[in-house]
Amino acid sequence: MITFNQQDDRCIVSGRLTQDEVKQLWPKRHELFTASTQVVDLSAVEYVDSAGVALLLALIKLHVSSSQETSVPRQLVNPSVQLKKMIELYDLDAFFSQV
Repeated sequence: MITFNQQDDRCIVSGRLTQDEVKQLWPKRHELFTASTQVVDLSAVEYVDSAGVALLLALIKLHVSSSQETSVPRQLVNPSVQLKKMIELYDLDAFFSQV
């Protein structure tokens, strides 16, 4: 199970983000964050598979391509140890930040 805990401009994601969760989340991906969410904290993510990584990348792409010209790009920060392995495997360093 995966949870999204909104705290001002930060959303803390915790739990497991697997293909099963992605199937459930994909139809409502536009509703996972508030418009003010600028930082997605991934430090509490226990496990993520390739489908989960794809969802995370889609979430930041959704925000950047939104109709608001003044929107600040959403950042994926503090990847968990397991997620760091996926980032290295798929060479995705440019999409994730260490804070």
